[in-house]
Amino acid sequence: MDALPLVALVAASAAVAGAARRTPVPAPLLLVAAGLLASYLPGVPSYTLDAHVVLPLLLPPLLYTAAVDSSYLDLRANLRPVALLSVGYVLFATFAVGWLAYLLVPDLPLTAALVLGAVIAPPDAVTAAAIARRVGLPARVTTILQGESLVNDATAITAFKVVLAAAVGEGMGWGEGIGEFLLASVGGVGVGLLLMVPLHWLRTHLREALLQNTLSLLIPFVAYAAAERVHASGVLAVVVVALYLGHRSWQVDFATRLQEAAVWKMVAFVLESAVFALIGLQLPFVLRELGTYSVLEAVQYAVLVFVAVVVVRFLWVYPASYLPLWLSRRIREREGPLPPTSPLIVGWAGMRGVVSLAIAFSIPVVTHDGADFPARSLVLFLTFTTVIGTLVVQGLSLPLLVRVLKLPGRDERAETLAEAQAQSEASTVADARLDALLADPRNALPDPLTERLRTVMERRRNAVWERLGRPNPVTGESADDTYRRLAREMIAAEREVFVRLRDERRIDDEMLRALLRRLDLEEAAAYRESDGSGG
Repeated sequence: MDALPLVALVAASAAVAGAARRTPVPAPLLLVAAGLLASYLPGVPSYTLDAHVVLPLLLPPLLYTAAVDSSYLDLRANLRPVALLSVGYVLFATFAVGWLAYLLVPDLPLTAALVLGAVIAPPDAVTAAAIARRVGLPARVTTILQGESLVNDATAITAFKVVLAAAVGEGMGWGEGIGEFLLASVGGVGVGLLLMVPLHWLRTHLREALLQNTLSLLIPFVAYAAAERVHASGVLAVVVVALYLGHRSWQVDFATRLQEAAVWKMVAFVLESAVFALIGLQLPFVLRELGTYSVLEAVQYAVLVFVAVVVVRFLWVYPASYLPLWLSRRIREREGPLPPTSPLIVGWAGMRGVVSLAIAFSIPVVTHDGADFPARSLVLFLTFTTVIGTLVVQGLSLPLLVRVLKLPGRDERAETLAEAQAQSEASTVADARLDALLADPRNALPDPLTERLRTVMERRRNAVWERLGRPNPVTGESADDTYRRLAREMIAAEREVFVRLRDERRIDDEMLRALLRRLDLEEAAAYRESDGSGG
C-alpha cells in the first residue's frame, strides 16, 4: 500500500487549515474549496470516500471529541429542542425532502428519492462545531446545534437502512422499520450505558498516563464497534460514553487530563481538516458517475433539491420552537421566552457534511433482483451538491447573519466575575485545608515552603480579579500578560543555561530532557495561573 497519498492529504489539509486561521473565512469552507481545486490538478491522486472507512474509522473519534467537550448538564437542560431536531427533524426531512425531490426531479423513483432524503437529512457534527466556534453563536443556540448534530447521525443512518431496504426490494414493512429504529436507538444507548462505567473505572485506576491515553484513543472505536456488533447505533453508544466521561473527567489524574487534551486536540485537528478536504476532492468522481444525465440538467436538479432542504428545515424549526411553548405552560415557565432570532439561526445553520457523502457512497450499485439501483448516480451528485451548497451558502452567510441580527455574544466580564467568585470560594476552602494539614506534626514544613504554598494559592485567587483591572499604562498589558511574559523570560534564561551545559558535556542529554520537562511544566503552570484557568 502506498502511504504517500494519505500523508500528502493530511499534510496539505493541515496546512490549509492553519492558513485559514489568518483569514476571515472559516477553515471548513477553505478546505472544501482547496479540495475542489486540487481535485483537478495533475498528479493529485483519486480520493474516493468509502463508507466502510468513514463510518467506523473517522466518525467515532470525531463524535467523541465533540461529545466529550459538550456539557451534559446543558444538553439535559435543552433535551426537548435537541430531541425534536435530532430525531423529529431528521425523520421529517427524510420524507419531506424525499417527496419534494420525487416531485421536482423527473424520472426519479420515489424509493430513490426517499433514499436521497435520508442521506441529506442530518446536519453534520463536525461542521456545526467548527462554524459555531468561529462565529460566536449564543451559548444556548450552540448547545442545541451541537446536541442535534451529535445524535442525528444515528437517526439518519437508521432511516437510510429502512428506506434503502425498500429501494433494493428487500420488502421491509412499517413494523420492521419501527423495530429497526428502536433496536438502533435503544440498543445504542444501552451499549453506551453498559460501557461507560467500566471504561471510566479503567481510566481512574490505570496508573500510567501513557496507558490511560492509549485507552482514551481506543474508547470511541470500542463503543462504536460493540454497538454495531449487536446491530445497534454505534453513534449513540459513542455519544453516551463520551458525555459520561467528559462529565466525570475531573476524577482522572491531572497528568492524564493534560496529555489527553493535547492528544485529542491534535487528532481532532487532523481528522477535521482531512474530512473537509475529502469532501471537495469527490467532485471528479461524482461527475464521472453522472452517466446519462448532463451536467446542466443535474445542476438544475441540484438547485431545486438545495432549496427544498433549506425550506424543509425552516418548516420544521419554527413550529418545533414555538408550538411546545404555546401548548405547555410548564415549558414556558421552565425555558422562558424564546428570542425570535434563535429559530432563524438554528434553521439557517443546517450545514451537511462528510457523513451524508459516506452514506451516499454506500448505496449499492444493484438492487436485490440484480437490476441497476435507480438513479444512483444522480443521488450521489445531488448529495454532493447539497453538502457543498450548505457549506458555502449557509456557512459563508452565517457570520454575516449573526452580525446583522446583532446577537448578544458571551458576556466576558460577567463570566470572568463568576470565575473569580468561584476561585475565591475554592481558595478559602483550600486555605482552611492547608491550616488543618499544617497543624499535624507529620506535615511540618520549613517556613519558606509553607509561605510558597500560600503564595501560589493567593496567586490563583487574585489572578482572575486582575483580569478585571486596568491594563499597564505603559505597555497596555494586563497584569496577567505581564506575569506570563516575565515568567516565560525567566524560564527561557534557565533553558539556555541547561542547553549550554549539555553542549559543554557537563550534563548529558537524558538529564537535559528531565530538566527541560520540569521547566515546561513550570511554564505551563505559570501560564494557567495567570490565565486563571487552573488546569
